[in-house]
Amino acid sequence: MPRKGFVLNGDGVVCLDLDHCVRPGGTLTPAAATLLRRCPPTYVEVSLSGDGVHIWGRGHLPHGRRLTVEGGSVEMYGTGRYIAVTGRRYGCCPSTLADLSEVLASLSS
Repeated sequence: MPRKGFVLNGDGVVCLDLDHCVRPGGTLTPAAATLLRRCPPTYVEVSLSGDGVHIWGRGHLPHGRRLTVEGGSVEMYGTGRYIAVTGRRYGCCPSTLADLSEVLASLSS
């Protein structure tokens, strides 16, 4: 089966990629749960591996970054990146993209 994905090209769609943060049973690690609470309601999906999540939204992110936030790893992308998408929503998240500008700014500072 062909994989589906999305190419981030700097048009204002961003993705926060959190690996190894979904525990057995579907709960998030404390670091991932804290980051998700900081985001406005936006589309979140379980990653292809099944143990990570992608937080999708809108914002400006000219360069990708990898950060350690509260003990967890976060990769932030807005351009020059292909992200495999699964369509497997995490929890009861909306199907729309929220403005993540404030979260991106706080993570980048």
